[in-house]
Amino acid sequence: QVQLVESGGGLVQPGGSLRLSCVVSGRLFNIYTMSWYRQAPGNQRELVATISSSGTPNYKDSVKGRFTISRDDAENTVFLQMNSLEPADTAVYTCHARRPIPPYNYWGQGIQVTVSP
Repeated sequence: QVQLVESGGGLVQPGGSLRLSCVVSGRLFNIYTMSWYRQAPGNQRELVATISSSGTPNYKDSVKGRFTISRDDAENTVFLQMNSLEPADTAVYTCHARRPIPPYNYWGQGIQVTVSP
C-alpha cells in the first residue's frame, strides 16, 4: 500500500515562508505525477501545484511567483516551497500522487498551514 506523509506545516506570519514535504512509500515514485491541493474552511479543495514525472511544474495563478514545487526522486519526496505567504493561503494542504498505469490516485492525510499575524 502506497502511503504519503506530509510535514512542514504550521503557523507563520504574513510575508513568511514555509516548506512542505511529502514522502511517498514504494518503488514507483519516479513515474507519479505529484500535486499539492489545499482546502480552506467552507471552500472546495483546489489544486495548488503539480509536477510531472519529468519535472515540469504547473501552478494555480494566485500562487505563481510565490510557490515552487519540486521533487527528489532519489528520496521519494515532493516539496512545496511557499514564500510571501498571505492569510488567503491558510488551508489544509494535501499531497497527491497520480499513478499513470493503471490509473490510480493516492492521497496524504493533509497538513495545516495557517498564515496569521
